[in-house]
Amino acid sequence: MKTLKNWEFHQQTADRIELCVEGKHIFQLYVLAPGLMRVLIKQHGMLRLNRTWSIAPEADVPWEGRRRDSAEGFPLPGYELDWQEETLWVTADRLRVAIHQPLWLEWQYQAEDGTWKTLAADRPTSAYQLNAHGDGVAHYQRRFAEERCYGLGEKAGDLNRSGRRFEFRNLDAMGYNAATTDPLYKHLPFTIVNHDGVSYGLFYDNLSSTWMDLGNEIDNYHQPYRRYQAEAGDLDYYFLFGPKIADVTKAFVRLTGKTCFGPKWSLGYSGSTMHYTDAPDAQQQLQQFIALCRQHEIPCDSFQLSSGYTSIGNKRYVFNWNYDKVPQPERMSQSFHDAGMKLAANIKPCLLQDHPRYAEVAERGMFVQDSESGQPERSSFWDDEGSHLDFTNPETVAWWQENVTRQLLEKGIDSTWNDNNEFEIWDGEARCHGFGEPITIKHIRPLMPLLMMRASMEAQQRFAPEQRPYLISRSGSAGMQRYVQTWSGDNRTSWQTLRYNTRMGVGMSLSGLYNVGHDVGGFAGNKPDAELFVRWVQNGVMHPRFTIHSWHDDGSVNEPWMYPEVTPMIRDAIRLRYRLLPYLYTLLWQASADDEPMLRPMFLDHEQDARTFDESDDFMLGQDLLVASVMEPGQRRRQVYLPDNHTGWYDFYCGDWYPGGQMVELDAPLDRLPLLARAGAMIPVSAREAFVDQAADDQRAFLVFPSQEGCHQGMLFEDDGETHGWREGQALWLRWEMRCDAQRIEVTFTPQGRFRPAWQSVDLRLPQGETRALYINGKPACRYELSL
Repeated sequence: MKTLKNWEFHQQTADRIELCVEGKHIFQLYVLAPGLMRVLIKQHGMLRLNRTWSIAPEADVPWEGRRRDSAEGFPLPGYELDWQEETLWVTADRLRVAIHQPLWLEWQYQAEDGTWKTLAADRPTSAYQLNAHGDGVAHYQRRFAEERCYGLGEKAGDLNRSGRRFEFRNLDAMGYNAATTDPLYKHLPFTIVNHDGVSYGLFYDNLSSTWMDLGNEIDNYHQPYRRYQAEAGDLDYYFLFGPKIADVTKAFVRLTGKTCFGPKWSLGYSGSTMHYTDAPDAQQQLQQFIALCRQHEIPCDSFQLSSGYTSIGNKRYVFNWNYDKVPQPERMSQSFHDAGMKLAANIKPCLLQDHPRYAEVAERGMFVQDSESGQPERSSFWDDEGSHLDFTNPETVAWWQENVTRQLLEKGIDSTWNDNNEFEIWDGEARCHGFGEPITIKHIRPLMPLLMMRASMEAQQRFAPEQRPYLISRSGSAGMQRYVQTWSGDNRTSWQTLRYNTRMGVGMSLSGLYNVGHDVGGFAGNKPDAELFVRWVQNGVMHPRFTIHSWHDDGSVNEPWMYPEVTPMIRDAIRLRYRLLPYLYTLLWQASADDEPMLRPMFLDHEQDARTFDESDDFMLGQDLLVASVMEPGQRRRQVYLPDNHTGWYDFYCGDWYPGGQMVELDAPLDRLPLLARAGAMIPVSAREAFVDQAADDQRAFLVFPSQEGCHQGMLFEDDGETHGWREGQALWLRWEMRCDAQRIEVTFTPQGRFRPAWQSVDLRLPQGETRALYINGKPACRYELSL
């Protein structure tokens, strides 16, 4: 690696300044928006990859990618330059950066009192490095005492990533250790740094294999530092100023693309297991799942077909139906629809070498090509070798979409489950079509799952244009939230996994992946015992994605009724989720419309309370529900820290009120998840405990948790749950304001939109023992009559 040192001012434009470094490299500093800057280095004046698929500040990027040096879609607020001896200062609003000689940057923000304070800084010694003989880049930043680092997407271990080293190289990490395994499935080199009450984010827009060291490495010749290094590609990073952590997360979503707004049924329970589709009588097994849901009164909205339906022998062949196992796919699909359940089918982007259609696809040049022979590359895949489809080839995309339509959608499948899409092609020089500009795979490996899920989504959109598409993907990179819901992959059954999967989900949420969940009960290993299964379900129903899924080494199957003695507890937990579906659906709307995380660490809304930064098993679902899952066997009481929010907290079940800023001990019987509600919240609930059916969902209530005094606001979102009608006002935004004092609680409702739900009134339910008078829109009442 060659250190970049000496620079000269080259030029300035409306969106950036340019330096010439070492007489041959171009260093660009962009000012894109208030609180958003960017650094891009052109080695020898050239880009290693002249396109990006991660940056989408307005609409989605073109299939062939967005020009990497484009500033289109950003407001470009302008900036001021000021020379102070050999240092060049670039100021834009409340953020400024000093460019020092030799080359290193120092970032400052303007505090409320008008003074400028240090926010971040490069390491003054060897801040920027390039491989003088080819690919490879590195960036070193100062590491300050007491700083916390969050983000990085799907990573094992504690939420605070400080002091550890991580690798970004998508792998099929089946049975991983949720506390230690690295790397995993996703590629998100985005970190949030918090110290001294302010926060900023760094996103490195590079899809090659990447390493981030957040303080594990030390070197006597340098001050404490953090290191980013990429195997190939360009040094291209975005600097996002908070000042709050939530501001950084939301800015990152706005940078990489807004969260897709899926159908309401996607928030229901989704059944799944590899056992059913691996069985020789798969269709009968699947039919039996429907019957067992009815028998045990388990509400369910969808089922995910694992890849066994595509098998020939013991191997998997995408877009192949095993008609011995599933003789009547259309009839099977209809039976699920009749039961109120949708179907998602597993699909994979690699064709095994003996796939019935391999020769056809190879002849048409739709695989990634070997770097030497020019033939399809061969990689290990599902107990054999296969070739990966090249989604940078428009012909491949068209072939894929045709098969999604003919082999799945026309047979009654409702959505696609894009799986095993890590693209473990380790010949880094393998060639991709690149939409007419060939690219080696080492530059874009995580792009392939992104384009795969986009191809699947567009097929679904064309097939059912009135319906909002729902898709799932295991692997991906920044921007995948534009297309899919995701999960934490093939976890292993253990109490440790339950604990660290929770942190993993919150970490993904901080990294812009809001619609997430886990394989409840554990995918690999042996089956969970009854107690662990109950606690995992109780935790799982509080995540945006709730799926019970497994492929256990001992041949067992995770099912809601697997332990008859605790089935009533499982049923109660799932029914609680369905009662909370109006709240969850509103959170999904706010995630899509307002970029609000659904899963939230305790500190996200309570940064003023230093104790909320302590590592915790607890999290917030939205801003109003504190989820205190039980993470240890035999635990029937547990301590919970209540953030200091100035209003206090209520026990969700009995209505007991507690002041914030203290540790409390709550009962945690096996049949109940400890759950608290923020004082000042109104939680919308449904009486329906069955699959999503807008016409049958004819009762609505708010659980009102009033504060001692103050004014609070919120919203309930409703629409038909399936179409895009909300874009034309066919939705209900029921906004509310609650004012509390010592004598009364006054709630004012303001409806907007043209949608009329099946329910026409809303009951308000106060905690037991609340004696203050309740007023609705100025009149004494406990029910609000909806009039549109």
